[in-house]
Amino acid sequence: MKIPTRIAFSLFFFIILSESNFLAQAQNTTIPVNVGVILDFDTWSGKMGMSCINMALADFYASNGNYKTRLVLNSRDSKSDVVGAATAALDLIKNVEVQAIIGPQSSMQANFVIDLGNKTHVPIISFSATSPSLTSLQSPYFFRAAVSDSSQVKAISAIIQAFGWREVVPIYIDNEYGQGIIPFLIDALQDIDARVPYRSVIPTSASDDQIGQELYKLTTMQTRVFIVHMSANLSSRLFTKAKEIGMMSEGFVWIMTSGITNSIRSIESSIRVSMHGVLGVRTYVRETAEIENFIIRWKTNFQQENPTILNSELNVIGLWAYDAASALASAVEKVGITNFSFEKTAASSYLTDLETIGVSQNGPKLREALWATRFRGLAGEVSLHNGQLQSSTFEIINVNGNGERKIAFWTPKLGLIRKLDSANTSTYSISKKNLGPIIWPGDSISIPKGWEIPQTGKKLRIGVPVKEGFSELVKVTHDPSTNKTQVTGYSIDVFNAVMGALPYAVSYEFVPFEKANGETAGTYNDLVYQVYLGNFDAVAGDISITANRSNFVDFTLPYKESRVTMVVPIKDKERNNAWVFLKPLSWQLWITSGCFFVFIGFVVWVLEHRINEEFRGPLSHEIGTSLWYSFSTIVFAQRETVVSNLARFVVIIWVFVVLILTQSYTASLASFLTVQQLQPAVTDVNQLIKRGDYVGYQKGSYVLGILKEMNFDESKLKAYKSIDECDELLSKGSANGGIAAAIDGVLSMNLFLGKYCSKYIMVGSPYKTYGLGFVFPIGSPLVSDVSRAVLNVTEGEKMKEIEKAWLGDRTNCPNSNTQASSGSLTLDCFWGLFLIAGIASLLALMISVSMFLYKERGQILIWFDSESSIWRRICHTLIIFDRKDLSSHIFRNRAPQEESYSDSVPSIGASHASTNTNCPPSPSSCSVHMEPHFTFLGDSRTPSVEYCHPNLHGQEFLLAQAIEQIGHPNQDGPRTAENSS
Repeated sequence: MKIPTRIAFSLFFFIILSESNFLAQAQNTTIPVNVGVILDFDTWSGKMGMSCINMALADFYASNGNYKTRLVLNSRDSKSDVVGAATAALDLIKNVEVQAIIGPQSSMQANFVIDLGNKTHVPIISFSATSPSLTSLQSPYFFRAAVSDSSQVKAISAIIQAFGWREVVPIYIDNEYGQGIIPFLIDALQDIDARVPYRSVIPTSASDDQIGQELYKLTTMQTRVFIVHMSANLSSRLFTKAKEIGMMSEGFVWIMTSGITNSIRSIESSIRVSMHGVLGVRTYVRETAEIENFIIRWKTNFQQENPTILNSELNVIGLWAYDAASALASAVEKVGITNFSFEKTAASSYLTDLETIGVSQNGPKLREALWATRFRGLAGEVSLHNGQLQSSTFEIINVNGNGERKIAFWTPKLGLIRKLDSANTSTYSISKKNLGPIIWPGDSISIPKGWEIPQTGKKLRIGVPVKEGFSELVKVTHDPSTNKTQVTGYSIDVFNAVMGALPYAVSYEFVPFEKANGETAGTYNDLVYQVYLGNFDAVAGDISITANRSNFVDFTLPYKESRVTMVVPIKDKERNNAWVFLKPLSWQLWITSGCFFVFIGFVVWVLEHRINEEFRGPLSHEIGTSLWYSFSTIVFAQRETVVSNLARFVVIIWVFVVLILTQSYTASLASFLTVQQLQPAVTDVNQLIKRGDYVGYQKGSYVLGILKEMNFDESKLKAYKSIDECDELLSKGSANGGIAAAIDGVLSMNLFLGKYCSKYIMVGSPYKTYGLGFVFPIGSPLVSDVSRAVLNVTEGEKMKEIEKAWLGDRTNCPNSNTQASSGSLTLDCFWGLFLIAGIASLLALMISVSMFLYKERGQILIWFDSESSIWRRICHTLIIFDRKDLSSHIFRNRAPQEESYSDSVPSIGASHASTNTNCPPSPSSCSVHMEPHFTFLGDSRTPSVEYCHPNLHGQEFLLAQAIEQIGHPNQDGPRTAENSS
């Protein structure tokens, strides 16, 4: 019994032990997942990348030992060949059935591999293909575990903008990697108004001689700022050749993209010396203890794997490779144990390998897992949500000898900053103050201006207009014997003076804009457009600055004022006009003056009638006296004496007004009779348009376009070539086959008037321009310096000498700039005087009337009862006003003289009374005052010699009786008029 018991126990123990071993083995079982790796193992980046991938998987599974999946790497060497990378990808997908591919290494290789991954649903993860053209939009199965090259263009443009450079030449390799960044770079430079006048493309297989030829071409250009974007190997040869040529000297600016700068420590020290003074943009990686430990481990492992490679340096590409492998391992683990098979296409003898390739069943799930991957990697935050790493921070370095110095950082939010942890920066900055000290090429510390006039190579081609007339401005002369062309003139001398005032030497030559036969090759607009086309480097001449031309070229500051003006013949007919004496005053002023003469006469009569005998008498006499008095003030010949202070006040002011009027009239009439020859025949452009007159313009001038814009009929426009031809057309006149006016720039018209100033006159400026300037291509660095030189020349004595030499001295010529006007004095010039005279007269009238009403209020109020009509009251008041004011000191002073005179001739009064049988004797036969028998109704009888009270039976009494009957028809008899006392 013991033996079976032992056997049973042994059997039980064996079963328990076997089960525990089975469970242990089940727990340690992992699922291998095939993953492909396509790299160029003969390159530094390929070796470094593969080493980092192996270390990433080892570290990942060491820290995550409980994960079920294990990536199995199937590496393929693409041997730096696009076809090799495609063959490797096809082999891995079809034969190995990999679930994902890490690689390929270059952007050129990635194109086909990405399409293959999209077709087979195999994710392609690249850590070094940085071309922006490889976007995730092309394929949802492409993931870039690196920063796109387009992320750094803003950092580069910030450097350009900080130093104010206006022109930049990119130098890039002619492949997918080099071309991919250019559109983004051009857009970034355009945003800061920087031009790209030339693009230097270096072939991938370029020899040193080809590189040298391209660099020599760059030395003949003005631009000295270059952006280099190519592989590290090709850039090493480029900078070595540039140093040989002399392009690493003072004045040059070189900026490297991150593709070179990220690997700069891998470049040999002898080559780095030739890169002295170069600026570079490099992807920033924060230095942490984790990265330092990893670098130490990586160097140890890499040295063991590659003992022949010394002084190896890890860069950000290796860190991206490490993070890419970690991301893929994490995503595969999230997908878990699933179907890793490929769905095969039905076999056919006619199908190629690409058509028979299967589709990964696990691809869509793995793609979703990669999109959701987020973690903190060695190079920074890893997030493949948009198919690539997001834009990161860049650091700006300055290569100095074998090393480099960090001079600044750039972030998308803050721009250029000196330190990343700066707390006092909150806005985007492009200030060069945020950059550290820079050693430029040639060991210079001075900031290069970014352009130079090439001392070797071709001269600047300066286009000049060819014109038959107005040779004082530009004149082109050909010497057949020497076959040389000489260009002279006012504009040419100014240009030479300006270029000579530059702080550096500029080599240039004048090239006439002409055909083979010597005739002009086009208009001024055509000449300016040649600069835009690149046929001329600049244009010198009498070129007007216009808005339309500025769309194609840049102008310097104007060296001469310019505007479009009109010249017309002088009109000399008014001096022989019989009515020229009316011209000095406008018709409004004539009418106003006449009205005021009548008004002032009336005011003086009102003020003087009751106290001044010279303003009393028959109605016609008083009207004549009043008008005579006011109009005689024109020549100050008035004989009547005014005795009222109010009248004297009015007359004094009026005499002052008349004095101003007469003096102004005299001066204006003298001007009409002596200076009338300066008046133009036409004063306004609109007159020419309305009458349909012919108008002339200088041939080839932009004025033709202006005249069309002003609605001139093109059939009414005639071109002239010279000053003499213009004179001939103006002399004929519009009706005789000539022109009524010539319209051109003021400088040309001044030259014309300098010769014919006695026949023509300049009137108006129908169109405004911004002056005459020199033409350069848009964005030319010469514009700012030439503009400053223009200011220096125009403000100095040199400009006066040039103008005197070519434009002459026109001081002996009458002022042809006299603007056309009617010459008549208008009411606007004198309304203030009339206002003063009117106010003074009305004020005197109001005072006089008020005094009269107050003094005679007793007699006036007698008639103002309820039964009197308004007309009767007014007539009664006027009767009282018509009487003498016996209380005036004038009549009081004469009273003794009147009494003495009455005593000496008593018989005269008696005899006169006796002979007048129709009028009974007055109750009071004589009075002490003398008054002509003037009545309001206009009695023209001869006044009585004896100065008695008015006879109640006379005409004044009859008037009173008539008024009495009108006012009181029911009364029996008339009310007698009251006597003056």
